[in-house]
Amino acid sequence: MLLGNDWLKFELDEESALDIGSMKVDGVEMAPGDAVPDDGDPRILRAVGGFLFTCGPDHIRHPEPVETMPAKLYPLHGSMSGTKPHITGETKTADFHEVTASIKVTVAQGGEAEIVRSWRFDLVTGDVSLEDRLINIGKSAFPPMLMYHMNINTHLFDDRTTLAGPSFEGGNIHWRIGDGDGHVFCNPAVAEDDKVTVRLGAIEAIGGKSLNVWYGADSIPHLQMWRNEAGHCNVLGIEPVTHPWKKRHELDAMGLMSPLAAGAFRIYRMGFAFR
Repeated sequence: MLLGNDWLKFELDEESALDIGSMKVDGVEMAPGDAVPDDGDPRILRAVGGFLFTCGPDHIRHPEPVETMPAKLYPLHGSMSGTKPHITGETKTADFHEVTASIKVTVAQGGEAEIVRSWRFDLVTGDVSLEDRLINIGKSAFPPMLMYHMNINTHLFDDRTTLAGPSFEGGNIHWRIGDGDGHVFCNPAVAEDDKVTVRLGAIEAIGGKSLNVWYGADSIPHLQMWRNEAGHCNVLGIEPVTHPWKKRHELDAMGLMSPLAAGAFRIYRMGFAFR
Protein backbone atom coordinates (compact mmCIF):
# COMPACT_ATOMS: atom_id res chain seq x y z
CA MET A 1 0.00 0.00 0.00
CA LEU A 2 1.51 3.30 -1.09
CA LEU A 3 1.12 6.57 0.84
CA GLY A 4 2.60 9.83 -0.29
CA ASN A 5 2.53 13.47 -1.33
CA ASP A 6 4.58 15.43 -3.87
CA TRP A 7 7.93 14.79 -2.18
CA LEU A 8 7.57 11.85 0.22
CA LYS A 9 6.30 8.39 -0.73
CA PHE A 10 6.40 5.22 1.34
CA GLU A 11 5.09 1.67 1.17
CA LEU A 12 3.22 -0.13 3.94
CA ASP A 13 3.99 -3.85 3.71
CA GLU A 14 0.70 -5.77 3.50
CA GLU A 15 2.55 -9.08 3.82
CA SER A 16 4.56 -8.25 6.93
CA ALA A 17 2.89 -6.44 9.85
CA LEU A 18 2.11 -3.27 7.87
CA ASP A 19 5.68 -2.15 8.50
CA ILE A 20 7.38 0.33 6.13
CA GLY A 21 9.36 -1.00 3.17
CA SER A 22 10.43 1.60 0.62
CA MET A 23 10.76 5.21 1.80
CA LYS A 24 11.50 7.82 -0.88
CA VAL A 25 12.23 11.46 -0.16
CA ASP A 26 12.42 13.67 -3.24
CA GLY A 27 12.73 10.45 -5.22
CA VAL A 28 15.73 9.22 -3.18
CA GLU A 29 15.40 5.79 -1.55
CA MET A 30 16.19 6.02 2.18
CA ALA A 31 15.76 2.31 3.04
CA PRO A 32 18.92 0.16 2.79
CA GLY A 33 17.40 -2.57 0.60
CA ASP A 34 19.95 -5.32 -0.05
CA ALA A 35 22.71 -3.58 1.94
CA VAL A 36 21.77 -5.45 5.15
CA PRO A 37 22.97 -8.65 6.88
CA ASP A 38 21.27 -12.00 6.36
CA ASP A 39 20.81 -13.79 9.70
CA GLY A 40 19.19 -16.80 8.06
CA ASP A 41 15.58 -15.81 8.77
CA PRO A 42 13.71 -14.85 5.57
CA ARG A 43 11.12 -12.87 7.58
CA ILE A 44 13.82 -10.61 8.94
CA LEU A 45 15.78 -10.35 5.72
CA ARG A 46 12.64 -8.95 4.08
CA ALA A 47 11.93 -6.64 7.02
CA VAL A 48 15.43 -5.33 7.75
CA GLY A 49 15.85 -4.03 4.20
CA GLY A 50 12.86 -1.75 4.71
CA PHE A 51 12.76 1.63 6.42
CA LEU A 52 10.95 0.46 9.56
CA PHE A 53 10.07 -2.91 11.01
CA THR A 54 8.70 -3.89 14.40
CA CYS A 55 10.47 -6.31 16.75
CA GLY A 56 8.21 -8.06 19.25
CA PRO A 57 5.72 -8.33 20.83
CA ASP A 58 7.25 -11.30 22.67
CA HIS A 59 10.97 -10.81 21.92
CA ILE A 60 13.13 -8.07 20.39
CA ARG A 61 16.65 -9.28 19.74
CA HIS A 62 18.50 -12.50 18.89
CA PRO A 63 17.03 -15.94 19.73
CA GLU A 64 17.02 -17.10 23.36
CA PRO A 65 15.43 -20.19 24.95
CA VAL A 66 11.77 -19.92 25.94
CA GLU A 67 11.76 -19.96 29.74
CA THR A 68 9.20 -22.75 30.11
CA MET A 69 10.39 -24.72 27.05
CA PRO A 70 14.22 -24.60 26.93
CA ALA A 71 14.35 -26.65 23.71
CA LYS A 72 12.37 -23.92 21.94
CA LEU A 73 13.81 -20.54 20.99
CA TYR A 74 12.21 -17.15 20.70
CA PRO A 75 12.49 -16.20 17.01
CA LEU A 76 14.93 -13.59 15.79
CA HIS A 77 13.45 -10.16 16.62
CA GLY A 78 10.20 -11.70 17.84
CA SER A 79 7.13 -13.18 16.21
CA MET A 80 5.54 -10.17 14.54
CA SER A 81 7.57 -9.85 11.31
CA GLY A 82 6.17 -11.86 8.45
CA THR A 83 2.64 -11.75 9.87
CA LYS A 84 0.01 -10.67 7.37
CA PRO A 85 -2.09 -7.76 8.69
CA HIS A 86 -5.83 -7.40 8.30
CA ILE A 87 -6.61 -3.89 7.04
CA THR A 88 -9.54 -2.57 9.07
CA GLY A 89 -9.86 0.96 7.70
CA GLU A 90 -8.50 3.58 5.33
CA THR A 91 -9.34 7.28 5.20
CA LYS A 92 -7.86 9.85 2.84
CA THR A 93 -8.68 13.55 2.72
CA ALA A 94 -6.92 16.58 1.30
CA ASP A 95 -4.98 16.85 4.57
CA PHE A 96 -4.19 13.32 5.74
CA HIS A 97 -4.09 9.63 4.86
CA GLU A 98 -4.86 7.18 7.66
CA VAL A 99 -4.66 3.37 7.62
CA THR A 100 -5.60 1.00 10.44
CA ALA A 101 -4.99 -2.72 10.76
CA SER A 102 -5.22 -5.68 13.11
CA ILE A 103 -2.18 -7.94 13.40
CA LYS A 104 -2.72 -11.17 15.34
CA VAL A 105 0.43 -12.92 16.52
CA THR A 106 0.92 -16.28 18.21
CA VAL A 107 3.59 -15.56 20.82
CA ALA A 108 6.48 -17.95 21.26
CA GLN A 109 5.75 -18.90 24.88
CA GLY A 110 2.12 -19.72 24.07
CA GLY A 111 -0.86 -17.41 23.83
CA GLU A 112 -1.91 -14.76 21.37
CA ALA A 113 -1.52 -11.01 20.99
CA GLU A 114 -3.24 -8.48 18.79
CA ILE A 115 -1.57 -5.29 17.62
CA VAL A 116 -4.12 -2.68 16.59
CA ARG A 117 -2.00 -0.50 14.34
CA SER A 118 -2.85 3.05 13.19
CA TRP A 119 -0.72 4.94 10.68
CA ARG A 120 -1.43 8.61 9.97
CA PHE A 121 0.35 10.61 7.27
CA ASP A 122 -0.08 14.38 7.27
CA LEU A 123 -0.09 15.21 3.58
CA VAL A 124 0.68 18.87 4.25
CA THR A 125 3.54 18.70 6.77
CA GLY A 126 4.87 15.25 5.83
CA ASP A 127 4.67 14.04 9.45
CA VAL A 128 4.17 10.29 9.83
CA SER A 129 2.74 9.02 13.12
CA LEU A 130 2.10 5.53 14.45
CA GLU A 131 0.07 4.23 17.37
CA ASP A 132 0.18 0.56 18.34
CA ARG A 133 -2.27 -0.86 20.86
CA LEU A 134 -0.88 -4.19 22.01
CA ILE A 135 -3.61 -6.40 23.49
CA ASN A 136 -3.18 -9.77 25.17
CA ILE A 137 -6.01 -11.75 23.56
CA GLY A 138 -4.76 -15.07 24.88
CA LYS A 139 -5.54 -16.84 28.15
CA SER A 140 -2.22 -16.36 29.92
CA ALA A 141 0.01 -13.40 30.73
CA PHE A 142 3.27 -12.65 28.94
CA PRO A 143 5.86 -9.84 29.22
CA PRO A 144 5.54 -7.61 26.14
CA MET A 145 8.65 -6.28 24.38
CA LEU A 146 8.77 -3.88 21.46
CA MET A 147 11.37 -2.18 19.29
CA TYR A 148 10.88 0.06 16.25
CA HIS A 149 13.84 -0.75 14.00
CA MET A 150 14.35 2.21 11.63
CA ASN A 151 17.00 1.56 8.98
CA ILE A 152 18.66 4.17 6.76
CA ASN A 153 21.19 3.65 3.94
CA THR A 154 24.52 5.08 5.09
CA HIS A 155 25.58 5.74 1.49
CA LEU A 156 23.45 8.88 1.80
CA PHE A 157 25.56 10.41 4.60
CA ASP A 158 28.73 12.47 4.62
CA ASP A 159 31.00 13.80 7.38
CA ARG A 160 28.60 16.67 8.09
CA THR A 161 25.81 14.24 9.01
CA THR A 162 25.33 13.90 12.77
CA LEU A 163 22.95 12.46 15.33
CA ALA A 164 21.47 15.03 17.67
CA GLY A 165 19.21 14.89 20.72
CA PRO A 166 19.38 14.90 24.53
CA SER A 167 19.95 11.12 24.61
CA PHE A 168 23.45 11.56 23.12
CA GLU A 169 26.48 12.64 25.11
CA GLY A 170 26.95 16.34 24.54
CA GLY A 171 23.73 16.41 22.52
CA ASN A 172 25.42 15.66 19.18
CA ILE A 173 27.55 12.78 17.84
CA HIS A 174 28.87 11.71 14.44
CA TRP A 175 26.65 9.23 12.58
CA ARG A 176 29.47 6.66 12.33
CA ILE A 177 29.03 5.40 15.89
CA GLY A 178 31.72 3.17 17.39
CA ASP A 179 34.86 1.85 15.72
CA GLY A 180 35.40 -0.44 12.77
CA ASP A 181 32.60 -1.74 10.58
CA GLY A 182 29.82 -2.05 13.15
CA HIS A 183 28.58 -1.04 16.57
CA VAL A 184 25.51 -1.29 18.81
CA PHE A 185 24.65 0.61 21.96
CA CYS A 186 21.48 0.98 24.01
CA ASN A 187 20.97 3.73 26.58
CA PRO A 188 18.11 5.06 28.67
CA ALA A 189 16.43 7.70 26.53
CA VAL A 190 16.39 11.29 27.75
CA ALA A 191 12.95 12.83 27.34
CA GLU A 192 11.76 16.40 27.27
CA ASP A 193 8.07 16.84 28.12
CA ASP A 194 7.72 13.01 28.04
CA LYS A 195 8.93 12.89 24.42
CA VAL A 196 12.22 11.48 23.17
CA THR A 197 13.64 13.13 20.04
CA VAL A 198 16.43 12.15 17.65
CA ARG A 199 17.60 14.09 14.60
CA LEU A 200 19.75 12.58 11.85
CA GLY A 201 21.12 15.15 9.42
CA ALA A 202 21.79 17.08 7.46
CA ILE A 203 21.48 14.63 4.55
CA GLU A 204 22.71 16.38 1.42
CA ALA A 205 21.35 13.63 -0.85
CA ILE A 206 17.85 14.89 -0.02
CA GLY A 207 18.57 18.57 -0.21
CA GLY A 208 19.95 18.98 3.31
CA LYS A 209 16.85 17.66 5.05
CA SER A 210 17.11 15.78 8.36
CA LEU A 211 15.22 12.76 9.65
CA ASN A 212 13.44 13.78 12.86
CA VAL A 213 12.17 10.96 15.09
CA TRP A 214 10.06 11.23 18.22
CA TYR A 215 8.41 8.74 20.59
CA GLY A 216 6.74 8.45 23.98
CA ALA A 217 9.14 7.86 26.86
CA ASP A 218 6.40 6.49 29.11
CA SER A 219 6.11 3.23 27.19
CA ILE A 220 9.40 3.25 25.22
CA PRO A 221 12.10 4.35 27.67
CA HIS A 222 15.28 3.37 25.77
CA LEU A 223 17.15 4.27 22.59
CA GLN A 224 19.23 1.68 20.75
CA MET A 225 21.55 2.58 17.88
CA TRP A 226 23.01 0.15 15.34
CA ARG A 227 25.54 0.57 12.55
CA ASN A 228 26.69 -2.13 10.13
CA GLU A 229 29.11 -1.37 7.30
CA ALA A 230 30.72 -4.81 7.10
CA GLY A 231 31.03 -6.37 3.67
CA HIS A 232 28.07 -5.36 1.51
CA CYS A 233 26.19 -3.76 4.42
CA ASN A 234 25.51 -0.02 4.62
CA VAL A 235 22.92 0.61 7.30
CA LEU A 236 22.35 2.78 10.36
CA GLY A 237 19.50 1.89 12.72
CA ILE A 238 17.62 4.27 15.01
CA GLU A 239 15.76 1.97 17.38
CA PRO A 240 13.27 3.16 20.03
CA VAL A 241 13.00 0.17 22.37
CA THR A 242 11.21 -0.86 25.54
CA HIS A 243 14.09 -2.75 27.18
CA PRO A 244 17.86 -2.43 27.74
CA TRP A 245 20.24 -4.58 25.70
CA LYS A 246 20.47 -7.52 28.09
CA LYS A 247 19.48 -11.20 28.18
CA ARG A 248 15.91 -12.02 29.17
CA HIS A 249 16.91 -13.55 32.51
CA GLU A 250 18.86 -10.39 33.37
CA LEU A 251 15.89 -8.20 32.49
CA ASP A 252 13.66 -10.39 34.64
CA ALA A 253 16.08 -10.12 37.59
CA MET A 254 15.95 -6.32 37.18
CA GLY A 255 12.15 -6.37 37.41
CA LEU A 256 11.74 -5.22 33.79
CA MET A 257 9.65 -8.13 32.47
CA SER A 258 6.30 -7.26 34.01
CA PRO A 259 3.55 -9.44 32.52
CA LEU A 260 0.61 -8.22 30.47
CA ALA A 261 -2.48 -9.96 31.82
CA ALA A 262 -5.06 -11.60 29.60
CA GLY A 263 -7.36 -8.89 28.23
CA ALA A 264 -5.00 -6.07 29.17
CA PHE A 265 -3.29 -3.68 26.73
CA ARG A 266 -0.45 -1.21 26.36
CA ILE A 267 -0.10 1.69 23.93
CA TYR A 268 3.08 2.70 22.09
CA ARG A 269 3.43 5.87 20.01
CA MET A 270 6.15 7.17 17.72
CA GLY A 271 6.55 9.31 14.63
CA PHE A 272 8.98 10.89 12.22
CA ALA A 273 9.36 13.55 9.55
CA PHE A 274 11.94 14.68 7.01
CA ARG A 275 12.52 18.41 7.10
